[in-house]
Amino acid sequence: MEFHLLGPLEVLHEGERLALGGVRQRAVLGFLLLHANTPVATRRLVDALWHDNEPATARKILQNAVSGLRRTLAAGSGPTHGATPYSLAAGHHGYVLHVPSHHIDLPRYARLVAHGRRRLAVGSWASAAQLLDCALGLWQGRALADLIEAGVAWPELTALEEDRWQVLSDKITADLMLGRVAEVTAELSVVTTAEPVRERLCAQLMLALYQSGRQADALERYRRAKAAIVGELGVSPGRELRDLERAILTQSPALSSPTAAARLFTRPPAPTTRLPPPRTARLAPGLPGERLTRGR
Repeated sequence: MEFHLLGPLEVLHEGERLALGGVRQRAVLGFLLLHANTPVATRRLVDALWHDNEPATARKILQNAVSGLRRTLAAGSGPTHGATPYSLAAGHHGYVLHVPSHHIDLPRYARLVAHGRRRLAVGSWASAAQLLDCALGLWQGRALADLIEAGVAWPELTALEEDRWQVLSDKITADLMLGRVAEVTAELSVVTTAEPVRERLCAQLMLALYQSGRQADALERYRRAKAAIVGELGVSPGRELRDLERAILTQSPALSSPTAAARLFTRPPAPTTRLPPPRTARLAPGLPGERLTRGR
């Protein structure tokens, strides 16, 4: 079986999607997959599902969801002649979902990102770009997008989304170092229009435009970013963006250097997907059926 979290929640068996039940059952599966192969306390699961709206029957509902998920895992495993690699075990204080990590897209993403960032740190731009692009290619929308639309607001998902943007920025740095200015300009023109307050990506677009001989366009992008940041966040742009605008205005020779992107945008490799303790929002009663398209 294959378990997909980087988009709407899916479990595939021989290429076919398995029915995962209602919103509560899907939420239990999603939360356990975020912490696969790690014991999760019953109290933590209850908080993830209901937060401060816990009904009197919460533990019974949770038990029913777990029973339904066990049936799904058993059906997806098919006939076996030994122990199945998939199981949802109960302990004295909670549950643990046993799934081989290579069957879940999130650990695959994390491994690709870690490898890509190591290559980025040593200046292996082509391999870094390829690895990080492969990692981003695993995404099919926001992580657990269907549960988010149903009301889930777990901080694990916010952390994943932020990590995704940081990985895109790291990939863009490698692309800039490879001279892929036209490709970066095309990609980031779309991204920064949708996400105008992401300063690092705006700065990378400004550099790409400037290196293409488009100083005026680079400065216009700064003005757009500043207006969005002030309007949406109520603060001024950060120092990195302000310094880059100043360098573009003065046509600093450093910006034309082949190493400008590495000097401006590289940072030590960071661990991916460090998940904070959970916090939740109450689930909506149902799930929308719309599937999100891949976001890059």
